[in-house]
Amino acid sequence: QLQASGGGLVQGGGSLRLSCAAAGRTFSSYVMGWFRQAPGKEREFVAAITWTGGNTIYADSVKGRFTISRDNAKNTVYLQMNSLKPEDTAVYYCAAGRYPYATSRRSDYDYWGQGTQVTVSS
Repeated sequence: QLQASGGGLVQGGGSLRLSCAAAGRTFSSYVMGWFRQAPGKEREFVAAITWTGGNTIYADSVKGRFTISRDNAKNTVYLQMNSLKPEDTAVYYCAAGRYPYATSRRSDYDYWGQGTQVTVSS
């Protein structure tokens, strides 16, 4: 129901824009989030946005470089990633939760996409 895309290989300092399209149901009233998982590491929070788009939160490691946004008419959430670093290399997952606030807790998210690989070379 959540399809993430836009990953790829990019040089350090470059940019990528991830998209997460929802199908089969409307997620306009859900909080939407992005998480990532590097090899051998736990899945970690990246960014989240409330259903109105009025509140966003970010992990400290990406603050100032990544921007989350959403288009409820298109049932799509985006993650603009700038100034990418090799440590941003991971599989990125989008998620949706029936939660009224922007949240970083994995347990608050009910639906998960399949992930898209982002690789940043040094």
